[in-house]
Amino acid sequence: MRLYRYLFQKFLPVFFGAMFFFSFLLSLIDLLMNISKYLSYEVSAATVAKISLLYIPQTLAWSIPLSILFAVAFTLSMLYVNSELTVIFASGISLFRFTFPLLIFAFILSIGFFFFEDNLVIPYYSQKVELQNQVLKKVKNLDNKKVVVQAEGGLIVYKADSYNDRKKQLNTVYIVIRNKDKSLNKIIYASSAKWKNNKSWEFYNAITYTLKNDKIFVSSGTDFTSFEPPETFQSVTVDVTQVNADKARQYIAKLQRAGLPDEEALSQYYYKYSFPFVIFIVVFLSIALTGKSRKNILLSSLILCVCATVIFYVMQMIFMYFARFGYVSPLVGAWFTVIVFVISSIVLLFFART
Repeated sequence: MRLYRYLFQKFLPVFFGAMFFFSFLLSLIDLLMNISKYLSYEVSAATVAKISLLYIPQTLAWSIPLSILFAVAFTLSMLYVNSELTVIFASGISLFRFTFPLLIFAFILSIGFFFFEDNLVIPYYSQKVELQNQVLKKVKNLDNKKVVVQAEGGLIVYKADSYNDRKKQLNTVYIVIRNKDKSLNKIIYASSAKWKNNKSWEFYNAITYTLKNDKIFVSSGTDFTSFEPPETFQSVTVDVTQVNADKARQYIAKLQRAGLPDEEALSQYYYKYSFPFVIFIVVFLSIALTGKSRKNILLSSLILCVCATVIFYVMQMIFMYFARFGYVSPLVGAWFTVIVFVISSIVLLFFART
């Protein structure tokens, strides 16, 4: 127990020190990149400070994986350099047994990282971006052109020349309604449609073309009522990694309801759950790779750990790309690299020098 306490006494100050250093560095970089814009728009110092504070959770999230990698590699390297690990190994304690508390700490931190990101990082970062756009006069345009949307599993297809979000209005609208066997039922044309009383769409100058017994019947007006929310027609592409899990599920459900491709969104959704385990993986890699070289132990260990982590990120990026275009399932795209590196780390740890 004293041995484990000694390990954490060495590890924790380095970890927290590195985390706060990297977080401060990222905050400073963001401030310097935007300082000229703040001065141009005469943004007050209090507002700039608030933007920087809202950015802190995001910088901490980016800093944690790098900080824990550096802390584990530094701590173990120093123990190797000072021959303390040699004494520990000579007493019959293996590397795995000695570092097992670090693995438990990393595993718990990985699980906590998901909730930290979902409940703190994403909301505060969204507020930061919103406030920053507000003071820098950046307006998000939700208008859309050449709108094509499927609803009810493809049984209803909306086509419009444009959508005006401020007026909640569709212009030059065509609605194709199909039977359950996907055969054509009717086509509705309207010069425009407006969202009324937050309930349904009102169609203007509507004409209905109904197909019956291979004959087309034309009638003015329409008895069709659409409850499709205006958000469906907005020009919005949601980055699932930048919203919490609940909103991500809602967005994916919207894509599926509209019959639109959801592979990229699904892979990003699963990635939200797999990415936190990069913390566990970098600790595993650091333990397994530290001390592989007998010369310049600290430098060589850090280089090996960083290289292995870069390979992890590149491999993860490649499989996410495959998932995006349907070469592999979204679940495989998000989790395959994690599983491969956990297995590889176990193998490396088995052959680690003790």
